[in-house]
Amino acid sequence: MKKYKILEKYFGYKSFRPFQEEIIDAILESKDVLMILPTGGGKSLCYQLPSLLMNGVTIVISPLLALMHDQVMALRTNSISSAMLTSMQTREESNKIEQELLSNEIKLLYIAPEKLCNKYFLNFLHKLDINFFVIDEAHCVSAWGHEFREDYRELDILKEQFPTVPISAFTATATTEVEEDISKHLQLNSPLIVKGRVFRPNLTIKAKNRIKDGREQLLDFLENHKNDAGIVYTLARKSTENIAEFLQSKGFNAEFYHAKMETEDKNRVYADFVSDKVQIVVATIAFGMGIDKSNIRFVVHLKMPKTVESFYQEIGRAGRDGVEAETLLLFSNSDVVQQKNFIDELPDTPYREHSYTKLDNISHFTRTEICRHKSIASYFNDTIKECEDRCDNCLSPDMTKVDISIASKKLLSTIVRTGQKFGVIYLIDILRGSKDKRILENNHNNLSVYNIGKEYTKAQWIVISERLQELDAIRVGDFKVNFLSEFGVEILKGLHTIEIREDRLEIKKDVKVNIKQINLKYDDKIFQDLKEIRTFIAKLHNIPPYMVFSDKTIIELSMFKPRNKIQMLNIHGIGELKFQKYGKDFLEYINLLDK
Repeated sequence: MKKYKILEKYFGYKSFRPFQEEIIDAILESKDVLMILPTGGGKSLCYQLPSLLMNGVTIVISPLLALMHDQVMALRTNSISSAMLTSMQTREESNKIEQELLSNEIKLLYIAPEKLCNKYFLNFLHKLDINFFVIDEAHCVSAWGHEFREDYRELDILKEQFPTVPISAFTATATTEVEEDISKHLQLNSPLIVKGRVFRPNLTIKAKNRIKDGREQLLDFLENHKNDAGIVYTLARKSTENIAEFLQSKGFNAEFYHAKMETEDKNRVYADFVSDKVQIVVATIAFGMGIDKSNIRFVVHLKMPKTVESFYQEIGRAGRDGVEAETLLLFSNSDVVQQKNFIDELPDTPYREHSYTKLDNISHFTRTEICRHKSIASYFNDTIKECEDRCDNCLSPDMTKVDISIASKKLLSTIVRTGQKFGVIYLIDILRGSKDKRILENNHNNLSVYNIGKEYTKAQWIVISERLQELDAIRVGDFKVNFLSEFGVEILKGLHTIEIREDRLEIKKDVKVNIKQINLKYDDKIFQDLKEIRTFIAKLHNIPPYMVFSDKTIIELSMFKPRNKIQMLNIHGIGELKFQKYGKDFLEYINLLDK
């Protein structure tokens, strides 16, 4: 098949990853598609490869200049003709690219969504032979998404102006609600919808109660990542500067990044991070979408993110090369209060209620006792087994637990005795003997369960409620009404013992979790030497090191030590074109090892 030859020649791979070939075939058949695939799953190849097999040009709509720049650079490194048209270019530069497009010399053109609002540019597009449109980061289309952008909402113009041109939409994160909104708003015509598995097997996820400002926990975490590239997220701009300065004082090569920085400074930090000149970037969420760097080994959140989508998207920036990576989330109740205050200031609309629900979901995730990968998958309507050794909950199942069977029966009984039509806060108020006006008006102060739950604080009862939700004993319906599942009825009958991790009811001092580290048999000195060669070649070509070879490729070179071209072409990520450009220097070093 010709597509396999293209895959190996231009991209250096022998086979497709899961779901890639299905999407590529649909694009080649001129179908509309929507692909939801985790970061690092290989979305870009799904549209770059078919473009090479089709006549005409592919128009890629992308939200960030930095992302477009890196994508174009990477494509050109692979000898694929590509360009970007932005407002930052001179008229002469734009004219040159337009002429190349009219002459069919460019296969992929990257533009920002706002470019489509320009009448001149729209008229120009009608002169081109467009094979299909690509919308990257498609979740930005949806008002229910976590990174909604108004200019993405205008992309319904594509079907209006180019009704016969297929659209391929790609995103790493989308709930069912967002998925439906994307398809509807872009007017996708009977699209093929492909959803990859949410599970990222090379990511280890940990979440801990933050102790004070979390700085000591951060240093403790970085002990295992002294020479690794990573991102540390925090919510406030001033915090990025303070934490970066703190890390610098401890000997780390760190810089800060936030939205209020001068554009020149932001571009410098981004470029230095991508080219391995900076090890750690301490940033707000302004640093994130579209980071095209495959060898990020860790992501730390010093504060709780706003949504599960944001968290999943941000940790997904680690380990895109498939090599082991680690994430740490530090949280406290103050994070919830702070974010709730922000939401309180929003206009009283469905969006505000939606924001409260999303806050509840991420707060629930921080305290869950089930597998964290499974919890995330469930949020995105995916079903997976426990990860076993890729999250703190699965790595430390023997943490001290306490029996909450009696408390569980009290709460479940309260739900039943109030008709299964109230929210958890009201139910807890009954258990704790509140004199709330609504309770008195409903005569719920006369129930047998009234005032029988004083042994726990309100916050502890909420945690017990969350535990019962995790076990699917309590379900939450419309208007946050609590009702029992069959399992909940069985608990109420005394058929099951319910336990909860002790630290959830009482925050204790931080406990270290031994994370299973990857155990690849390669010589670290050879690995470091090959990285130096990669850095040298990258500087010569003025590209980031990962564009020469990824860390995964360098690891395989260190392990298998190929001695000739045939052997080297069997290494992950090395195709004919990359071998011709960079392979000989690496072979020369490897062949000197035995001399």
